[in-house]
Amino acid sequence: MSLWLLVLFLVAAAFTRKPENALASVAGIAIAVPATALAITQRARPLTVVVLSLVAGVGVVIAAGHSHSGLGYFGLCVLALLTVLTAGPRVGHLFACAALVFLCVRSVSGGVNTAWLPWIAGVFVSALGGGVIVHEQRLLAQLQAAQADLAERARVQERARIARDLHDVIAHSLTVALLHISAARMAVQHDPDDADRALAEAERLGRESLGEVRAIVGMTRSDADHDGSSPLAPTPGLESLDELVERYRSAGAEIHTDVQIGASGVPATVGTTAYRIAQEALTNAARHAAGSPVELRLTAPNGNLELDVFSAGPVAPVNNGGNGVHSMRERAEAVGGALEAGPTPNGSASHDPASGWRVHASLPLAPQPEWPCGRPR
Repeated sequence: MSLWLLVLFLVAAAFTRKPENALASVAGIAIAVPATALAITQRARPLTVVVLSLVAGVGVVIAAGHSHSGLGYFGLCVLALLTVLTAGPRVGHLFACAALVFLCVRSVSGGVNTAWLPWIAGVFVSALGGGVIVHEQRLLAQLQAAQADLAERARVQERARIARDLHDVIAHSLTVALLHISAARMAVQHDPDDADRALAEAERLGRESLGEVRAIVGMTRSDADHDGSSPLAPTPGLESLDELVERYRSAGAEIHTDVQIGASGVPATVGTTAYRIAQEALTNAARHAAGSPVELRLTAPNGNLELDVFSAGPVAPVNNGGNGVHSMRERAEAVGGALEAGPTPNGSASHDPASGWRVHASLPLAPQPEWPCGRPR
């Protein structure tokens, strides 16, 4: 585009040149056009671009003549813009400075002639405009790179969230199903009906968990891929906590609850986080301390949702390095909270303070600032 614009001005200058000199006009065009075309192809060599632009500038001056009324001097404005865009502002402004010096000399040679001022201003504005364009292009490239980085981080975080959900659902369902199967195995000889009920409950839980897994995996599909034939299940929250506890109780677990806050006063994200943490904590208790009493407390002092799960069973070493604790801590930190897990330092009201395992999560009920790349550390 810049090359054709330069040719247009040089041809116009040839027809309007005073005094007329066709040979000079042709010579100027023959020098300026090839040099400009070569400069456009040398983006990787900024200094080469400036040298070729200077050669093209000489051709423009030859074609435009000595009169300030020559339209060919528009070519210097075009070259100033082209050089800055091609070689960058730092190097491209060298050409603009050379052109300005030439025009200033012309304006004072033989006396001050203000008729050259429009050309001086034109070259200056063209070079300045080129610098602004390059700056905006660089900002746009940085913005696009930042958006791509944010999108990639969002995908990584989403994959991690889905992995946590799958871990929680599968671990919970398998643990409760195994409790039912163990109860059925022990009752199959003495109480076949009870064994049948336990196996039926294990089967029901397996089907329900399979549906949850399908729903979680379905969330990764786009709307175009989702045909609507199998609607996604709602994300469980505190309103499902009683149902969660009953699942373990029906499998033979001894769980005591102390819930002092309703689901209606808890934000959905915090409620889902608390549900998943409670699910993981109860799963770990049933897996590593089967048969031991468990106490679950849910309170809301000082604007925070406090969740405590105490297991009276012996501490299992695997808890210290398992993925479950890491997953629970990530969930709590994602909503601006914190989580601690370890041997009970002070015990609970229902078991020996010298043994057992405690999971404590503190989740803020007030809305937290949303960070595009997660909470700052």
